Amino acid sequence: MSQSMDAIRELGVVLARRSVDNPWIDHVWVAHTVLYPAPETAAGTLLSSEQALTLVYAGLASVELFVSETGNYRDNLQSGAPSLWVAARTRADGGTPEFVRVTADPTEGEAYFESGNDVVAALPMPPAFIEWISAFVEAYHVERAFLKRKRDRKDGGTRHEPQRGGA
Repeated sequence: MSQSMDAIRELGVVLARRSVDNPWIDHVWVAHTVLYPAPETAAGTLLSSEQALTLVYAGLASVELFVSETGNYRDNLQSGAPSLWVAARTRADGGTPEFVRVTADPTEGEAYFESGNDVVAALPMPPAFIEWISAFVEAYHVERAFLKRKRDRKDGGTRHEPQRGGA
């Protein structure tokens, strides 16, 4: 099925640099918030700086929706706390991490935690994104019944029938 509806939107991402009391590192980066609509601000812009917390506008990120994932989007919307997952990798020079991806698919978002990304967080979804994704799900979701495959017994399968009669 082709995607005739708007399936890509951009938003802004704010990352936070938090000071930590650790003998090996002095700070960690965390995803802080998503902004929609995205501001016309250059990536890397310092938004605020306090003693233990620095907020940096990391830049634009695209969120793309896929017809095959509407069930996951629906589950996200019905969770009670719709989220967008932000994944980024820290840089060797300690600068603002580089985006990997932002997604509304909770399955993909959870996979980011296991894929070696240093900065991963589920952030609250902006109301306008909730409306957009809801409209996408309504337009494209098709409920698919789960069909359990039956094993073909012609080849003997693994089921053993008792033999009748003599040897």
